[in-house]
Amino acid sequence: MTFDEAAEFFAFHAQLARTCRLMVDCGLGYLALGQSSPTLSGGEAQRLKLVTELSRGPAAPGGRRGAGPAANLYLLEEPTIGLHLSDCEKLIRVLHSLVDQGHTVIVIEHHVDLLAEADAIVELGPAGGPGGGHLLYQGNLAGLLRTKGSPTAPYLRRRLRKARASRTPST
Repeated sequence: MTFDEAAEFFAFHAQLARTCRLMVDCGLGYLALGQSSPTLSGGEAQRLKLVTELSRGPAAPGGRRGAGPAANLYLLEEPTIGLHLSDCEKLIRVLHSLVDQGHTVIVIEHHVDLLAEADAIVELGPAGGPGGGHLLYQGNLAGLLRTKGSPTAPYLRRRLRKARASRTPST
């Protein structure tokens, strides 16, 4: 049984249903219950850790779970690796939800759909590995789009143009 199927099957049990729904919302609905962790990709493993943390509920100051709201820091590296676009959109909604709840989410990412949703962007470069490591930009998306010489900005501009074109009714 997949987590997509389990979310429906366990609807009668609040905690199981919530955990299965988190798996689906984080783009892991296709995984099978009992699937061995060594079979997971790095992105899947990170999203599974995120689900584990979220299913525990919020931690209060001092680390006591369930004792009241507290702002947490979530640091994710390339969580979209291997995700279909529809699953990326689900993950983006989960990340927005965390921010809306007062948490801080830092994502190291190259996926332009996720970058386009960021409140703030830090661009390092100009290349990877030994050719990188220099701060090229920090600020909001609009500022990055105006930055000349940004390796990332052209890809984001194309993505945003496509998004606008898909929303514009054709005549």
